Formats: sequence, C-alpha cells, structure tokens
Amino acid sequence: MKHFLPVAIICSGLSGCAVRGAPSFTLFGAYFPAWMLVAAIGILAAVAARIVAVATGLAETVPFQLLSCTAIGVTAAVVCWLMWFAP
Repeated sequence: MKHFLPVAIICSGLSGCAVRGAPSFTLFGAYFPAWMLVAAIGILAAVAARIVAVATGLAETVPFQLLSCTAIGVTAAVVCWLMWFAP
C-alpha cells in the first residue's frame, strides 16, 4: 500500500495523452500524417525565401543565410500547423 502513492503520481503524468490519434488527412484514398504536409510547406517557404534573397541581392548582405532560410521555413510550418490543426 505504501508504494501506491508514488506509482499513482508517476502514472498521473500519462493522463494528458490523447486517445484520438494523430491529425491526418485523406489524399488519394490513403491517410497521410498532417506533419508531412506542414513540413513540405515549410521547405517550400525556405526555398522561396532563398530565391527572393538571391533575386533582390539581400543574400550578399545577410550573414548566416542557411539559418535565416531555415528559420523562415520553420516559422511558416508552425504557423500553418497552428492555423489548421491546433484546437
């Protein structure tokens, strides 16, 4: 009986897990996880940021271009995730 309280406290941390499953969408008759779509949007945003930076000449003045484009891609992915899948 004295071991019940620590086990109950440890197991109470697991109660936040959702039973409904991961967000997914139907594409061509199959279910795809939503993070794949959001990751593709983030990659496209990073590539677009790189293209815009090179076209405008900003790529020559901005240091750490890889970090900057990655940050833009991650930001776009997170914003898309929050707009579509956040409750």
